[in-house]
Amino acid sequence: MRSPVSLCAWTFFLGWFGCFMVASKAQEVDPSLPPVRALIEAYQEDASALRRFHPWRMSMARHQRMGTLIEQFAHRLNDIGFAPLSQEERIDYLLFQNQLKFDERRLTQERQRHAEIQPWIRFGDGILALAEARQRVEPIDPESAAVVLHALAGEIRSTLDELEQEASSKPTAILAVRIADWTEVYRRALEDWFAFYEGYHPAFSWWTQAPQEQVIQELKTFASEVRKQFAGYQEGEDPPVIGDPIGRQALMEALEYEMVAYTPEALLEIARMEFDWCRKERLRASRELGFGEDWRAAYDHVKSKYVPPGEQPQLIKTLAQEAIDFLEDRSLLTIPPLAKEVWRMQMMSAERQKVNPYFTGGEVISVSYPTEEMAHEDKLMSMRGNNVHFARATVHHELIPGHHLQLFMADRYRTHRQLFRTPFLVEGWALYWEMLLWDLDFQRSAEDRLGMLFWRSHRCARILFSLGFHLGEMSAEEAIAFLVKEVGHEPRNARAEVRRSVQGGYVPLYQAAYMLGGLQLRALREELVDTGHMSDRTFHDAILKENAIPIDLIRASLMSTDLKPDYKPRWRFYRALEEQEEPGKSGDPQAQVPQATPQDRDGLRLSDRFRGKVIDTT
Repeated sequence: MRSPVSLCAWTFFLGWFGCFMVASKAQEVDPSLPPVRALIEAYQEDASALRRFHPWRMSMARHQRMGTLIEQFAHRLNDIGFAPLSQEERIDYLLFQNQLKFDERRLTQERQRHAEIQPWIRFGDGILALAEARQRVEPIDPESAAVVLHALAGEIRSTLDELEQEASSKPTAILAVRIADWTEVYRRALEDWFAFYEGYHPAFSWWTQAPQEQVIQELKTFASEVRKQFAGYQEGEDPPVIGDPIGRQALMEALEYEMVAYTPEALLEIARMEFDWCRKERLRASRELGFGEDWRAAYDHVKSKYVPPGEQPQLIKTLAQEAIDFLEDRSLLTIPPLAKEVWRMQMMSAERQKVNPYFTGGEVISVSYPTEEMAHEDKLMSMRGNNVHFARATVHHELIPGHHLQLFMADRYRTHRQLFRTPFLVEGWALYWEMLLWDLDFQRSAEDRLGMLFWRSHRCARILFSLGFHLGEMSAEEAIAFLVKEVGHEPRNARAEVRRSVQGGYVPLYQAAYMLGGLQLRALREELVDTGHMSDRTFHDAILKENAIPIDLIRASLMSTDLKPDYKPRWRFYRALEEQEEPGKSGDPQAQVPQATPQDRDGLRLSDRFRGKVIDTT
């Protein structure tokens, strides 16, 4: 009988050899499609298939196989001549090239982050070996598996003992949460492994049921104790807000992927400048309502204007139609009749409202409002936070012209570009409409203005606290206090908002992307609509048909920018910042963002080939 160690090593070798053999042949692509699009669609399917077959992000087999796939497609893309491509195909080329670089970098980051906690979860290697052998449908030796499980239970116990006894080996709260989360991943992998054989293999349960149950219990205890002892979790209480900051270098890499030519420090300065505007407008509305400089009292007045429990759905329906009428009366964009017909509504559970205290949207708008099981104080905060004037500014963000319309169009135009979907366009588009509707006097009263300003200042705050958090300059608790003090959030809602931002599964730039993407689109409208090159309807319809790609390349499409295969974004979309020294540009050479040369600037001007009208092509 093989030892547990030799069994794991043999399993790993078989997995590696299988990956090598499978990776040796490149998949065919659809010859009926344009060559770049064919590669994109093939990569999406191949990568998805591999991730389903290797669902464990800590698996070296997954990393090796995905790395090989990325390398293959990078070579195939490089073999396509760039010069003969149309503008649309060139944009697809640049998008795919950027995505492959990002996916390769993400594999490296995943390995690094897992390596940081590997000393505390070495027991996971044995579980992963069992799971991967099962995935390959290798013959199972129940007696050998029982030996492995018995050894694993002891290893988990001894690891916890070491953590409790050795001060030098104690993880930080951030690492403790990561350790516990990965322990849960290993537990689920082991449960799936056991369920595959149980009841089907005659000897399997006889040998493995008891040791498997022991390992599952040890994993549960390990995760629970790590959270309690090192991350401050308490039974019966909401868990503390503990995120996992990524650092400046990773932020710079994320900005490169999103094609944003600013440093994190510059984006913080943009947020401060926008926040200053919000503060001035907030005071002006407060004075109009008779509250003088006490804008918090003005907000308390606005928050008191909520509908009774049970009536929020009717309010949402009314506000949705009001926004549609406003858009169509001014010919701001085309709204397909089916998009107006098929959006739906659901009520958000009390548990989900701990992470999403406000509406979320798309084809289905999820409505945050009190449920009967909530504590009395939480009910009041939910109603105050989703009052009539706040809701008036969020319904159009979530439905039309916001996320519902945007996703409706993305499912119908250039659908292969969904691989490149970015929050700078997804959230930026919805936020852009908040700004444009303000400029078009959608707000009817000072209360409405305060409702819109709440969200606009909230987007500024998201940049400040999310980037500050990932740069290590602001803790999660400081972010919560900041939202309450500077924006006017209810405490419960502020905590839920920060929890959602730092540990809700969002990419690090997601929260910053709302305001920054909106500012990009506003700057693009100034270049194309305000100068008379496009009508509002043509401009907005064109953006929706590009799909949710980085806005820098939407700009290149609409302005027919001359593109090269080594294209780098240079667009400085925030004019006010260009009048001063950009923060973060001195010192660290990695903070340098290249300035546009005269030739670059010429290439960004409207050319003779400017596409002022976009037809319905895919």
